[in-house]
Amino acid sequence: MSKEEKQITLGKIGAVYGIKGWLKIHSFTGETDAILDYFPWSLKLGNKIQTVEITDWRKHNKGLIVKVAGIDDRDIAQALVGSEIQTSAAALPELSQDDFYWRDLIGMSVVTNKGYDLGVVSDIMETGANDVLVVKANLNDGFSKKERLIPYLFEQVIESVSLENKQICVDWDPGF
Repeated sequence: MSKEEKQITLGKIGAVYGIKGWLKIHSFTGETDAILDYFPWSLKLGNKIQTVEITDWRKHNKGLIVKVAGIDDRDIAQALVGSEIQTSAAALPELSQDDFYWRDLIGMSVVTNKGYDLGVVSDIMETGANDVLVVKANLNDGFSKKERLIPYLFEQVIESVSLENKQICVDWDPGF
């Protein structure tokens, strides 16, 4: 699948808001309203995908509410609740050489600079100070680890990231 065809998930439709078909949005973007920078939106619910146009939006509490074109009724809007908000990966800006989207890091293998295979990135946590890679260890891990939390700190812990080889090289003690 090319970058133009690949869909990425930006957020999710939450509950219906009010009686005129507005919907609450759960944004997965760094800044909540950054989700509004990426259009068009496709809503995916199960195997059903539909492209929608957002005609209006507002901040609401700590989140957003949006108005979808053609939906003016609470009951009709209810059918969209739970949908994933997706857009084309081509809509994302290109990053500099040492920057990566989280979606690109998940699934990569993690090896130490001495060649020890630590496992595969299963998730990434945002801690405030720095991001942390959640690395699911191999079944036959020599240190009996099931999971490792490795700080995503370039030049301190992360030595290199290879998108081509789907591998992250780290300066990390496998016993930790």
